[in-house]
Amino acid sequence: MFRINEEAARCLLCADGACTEACIRSCDPARAVRAVRFENTAAAGEFIDKAVCHECSGECENACIHYDHPIRIRELVMKLPDAKKIEDTPDLSIDFCGVHCENPFFLSSSIVAGDYDMCARALEMGWGGVVFKTVGFLIPEEVSPRFDAIGKEGTPFIGFKNLEQISDHSLGYNLEVFRRLKKNYPNKILVVSIMGQNNAEWVKLARLVTEAGADIIECNFSCPHMSGDGLGSDVGQNPELVKRYTELVSSATNVPVLAKMTPNIGNIELPAIAAAEGGASGIAAINTIKSILGIDTDTLVSYPSISGKCAVSGYSGKAVKPIALRFISDLAHCERLSEMELSGIGGIETWHDALEFILLGCKNIQITTAVMQYGYRIIEDLISGTKHYMSSHGIKCISQLVGAAVNNIIPADELDRRTIIYPAFDRKKCIGCGRCFISCSDGGHQAIEIKGGKAVLHASKCVGCHLCMLVCPVNAISDRNKRIPKR
Repeated sequence: MFRINEEAARCLLCADGACTEACIRSCDPARAVRAVRFENTAAAGEFIDKAVCHECSGECENACIHYDHPIRIRELVMKLPDAKKIEDTPDLSIDFCGVHCENPFFLSSSIVAGDYDMCARALEMGWGGVVFKTVGFLIPEEVSPRFDAIGKEGTPFIGFKNLEQISDHSLGYNLEVFRRLKKNYPNKILVVSIMGQNNAEWVKLARLVTEAGADIIECNFSCPHMSGDGLGSDVGQNPELVKRYTELVSSATNVPVLAKMTPNIGNIELPAIAAAEGGASGIAAINTIKSILGIDTDTLVSYPSISGKCAVSGYSGKAVKPIALRFISDLAHCERLSEMELSGIGGIETWHDALEFILLGCKNIQITTAVMQYGYRIIEDLISGTKHYMSSHGIKCISQLVGAAVNNIIPADELDRRTIIYPAFDRKKCIGCGRCFISCSDGGHQAIEIKGGKAVLHASKCVGCHLCMLVCPVNAISDRNKRIPKR
């Protein structure tokens, strides 16, 4: 069974696709495959011509440098939906904390937004703005190596750990970068992340970055691995300090102030409320999660190994998205934060990920780890994918989507517990592998058996948990049955 998303996932996402360079018919197979990879299948057909691909002799596949076997480009593109032109181009512009943004997609405060040339290149590619890497009077001394990743079942990068601290450039150097960015990109949004070590530093930083052209100031109350005490998440876990520093920054600037929250806390609303009381215009969440990536069982050292040692540090990547969405939902449901605007961060790779944060109340999206993996070019599919979604759903302005799903997240004790949906089994698709049988037998309610080489459900034992559907490798089990009252 050929699935275009699985085939696209094999693509190496080369910097300059040899497949496209080899195409003699002016198609862009590399771009089409990348669109599928980033859940933008609706737009993938824009980069190829099925008619010529059907007659193609396979120059693109012959040029593919995949280490295993070439991507089956021709088979993939023939399964793409026909390209559809967006008639009424949806409006991605949005006002965030009183600042007009051409789109909600920003680089988040990190290495991906740490110098002029980097930010300039991203802005020219279409990003709506950047949150510059946190600046302060402190110039940190970094470790090497400082990155590592964790994977699962052939996917090498689902979670990412880093020990990176704030900007290692001098404050004077960074201030000049801000001036250049605002001079050369006046219609793009510059958010400057700051971190002070005491009252005076927070005030002075706010004044300096405001004078240098910041459109918004973000207070970093959340970095989980600063090498000094009283910095980052040490502040973010203390509502009193959050309120005090927010008040100081707000009083020292005339631009909006964002408070960036730490997820290393049970109740994120408490410091967020403190920030609101201190004068913040918005809340950014989440920063990275304190983590230990694993232990090398041969050396007994954690990852990354720095001269045989390691430390607790920040975890990010696709794996943290569910946690980030939970915190965003908590903030969106808090009545005392009803006037706060939200910037969503955490595990965002595709337009679909970004849209989930928007639907839970975010007017702004920040991304780092996906850029580190795939580059600034992901903005193309963020924008295109969002526009195709909006067009297909009759949405003219992205602000119409903000918070649309908030009311569908409710307390567990309010969920409907009176009904059940039995899984539906497609015998034509079922290959009789028994994965559903094993999971139901060992982790469920023993409601499945294999008969005649096919899975059979015993409804009298089934509780409708849908574990079987989640483990089926060929999508032969669905939730298409009707919801009915429990017996």
